[in-house]
Amino acid sequence: MSDGAENLLDQDTDAIAELQRLRNSIDNIDAALVHMLAERFKCTQKVGLLKARHQLPPADPAREERQIERLRALARDANLDPDFAEKFLTFIVKEVIRHHEALRR
Repeated sequence: MSDGAENLLDQDTDAIAELQRLRNSIDNIDAALVHMLAERFKCTQKVGLLKARHQLPPADPAREERQIERLRALARDANLDPDFAEKFLTFIVKEVIRHHEALRR
């Protein structure tokens, strides 16, 4: 094999190894995200039970707005798109409210 072909083969091998390392990191981060979401929902379940016991509304629009602004600022600080962060939080909050509404029934 020529030196040029060997260099390309080495580059391909390096790229494949780096791709695998990056994918392993992504897999680890995904697992951490799932565990963090599970912990978050354990806490929001307790909030929902407390709200149901005390006849409090399932949603708290003022808190949700504060949380969105807080998360947008955190996203900006982390160089993450604040719009994406807001969509992510809004999705989670909708699910939490759905759970809280179910607890009231």
